[in-house]
Amino acid sequence: MRGTRLQIRPTALSHNAGVARTLADGAQVFAMIKANGYGHGLTLAADAMAGQVDGLGVALMDEARVVREHGIRKPILVAEGFFDQDEIAEAARLDVEVVVHAAWQVALLSKRPAPLGVWLKINTGMNRLGMPPEQAREQAALLRAIPGVRLAGLMSHFACADQQDDPLSERQLATVLALSEELGLPVTAANSAALIRYPAARRQRVRPGIMLYGSSPFPWRSASELGLRPTQRFSARLIAVNPIGAGQTVGYGATWRAPENGTIGVVAVGYGDGYPRHAPNGTPVAVNGRRTELVGRVSMDMITVRLDGLEARVGDDVELWGDTVSVDDVAVACGTISYELFCQVTARPERVIG
Repeated sequence: MRGTRLQIRPTALSHNAGVARTLADGAQVFAMIKANGYGHGLTLAADAMAGQVDGLGVALMDEARVVREHGIRKPILVAEGFFDQDEIAEAARLDVEVVVHAAWQVALLSKRPAPLGVWLKINTGMNRLGMPPEQAREQAALLRAIPGVRLAGLMSHFACADQQDDPLSERQLATVLALSEELGLPVTAANSAALIRYPAARRQRVRPGIMLYGSSPFPWRSASELGLRPTQRFSARLIAVNPIGAGQTVGYGATWRAPENGTIGVVAVGYGDGYPRHAPNGTPVAVNGRRTELVGRVSMDMITVRLDGLEARVGDDVELWGDTVSVDDVAVACGTISYELFCQVTARPERVIG
């Protein structure tokens, strides 16, 4: 009865996957559904997008297992690969492709060969996971010599494709393409930003993530401008409507002071529901479809919003993000990214599908 809910929209997920499919221009599309489908539900995201994509991407073997046990037979890529010999056997049992990013994984696989498709990850400047090209040449030869192993291609990851002044992506792409030509292997490198921005990066396979969930990878271009639809609507209800006098303060720490007489609404959502505790004064919300702003600190179970000039009463709808207030607007206000907002919504809000 509290009315705090997260609406998840499978049709929007499918639509956004279709946008990625069109942009891919013939390349395979592997939809990234890691981290519980970016907070949307792992199997829900898989089901919603399966008809629009060639395969699915997860981070962990456990995620791959859940997708397989759900009954989905689409190809799956495990982006962090395996961690021990048991996971090598599990990858073969689940019939998934794995990423190999280090020599120790190649050595482990050589001790326990298994029928696996392997993508060799190259460090082209991200300096996170992956081998330098000179080491990758050696490890590619070792992988090709392991019985049952199919070296499917080379993988890399862009560090700056979402930055307007991108200093690195073209050099990263040139590095991985030169190695792919030398070794005669396909490439997967494009995330959402590169898929949209760099046609040359699409190659044989793309791995979109955040765009599938209705969020723009670019600060300077909105999701709606990219043809994407909101996949979540996070909302709550007003549980109190209170007058406030000029000069009075609101919430813990008295961080907001009313500039004049007005009205404050108390909303049944807080950081216990996954609303960001660090959201500052002025973070946008919408009451009955009209934008207003957060005032005062976020509490565990409640936030407070300005109602000046709005018709509002207890029980009215407040959108935290969704149709009127984009998740990207909230992320910018909070100094974070939409990925974090999606992933941190807790189990407490009611989930509504559709």
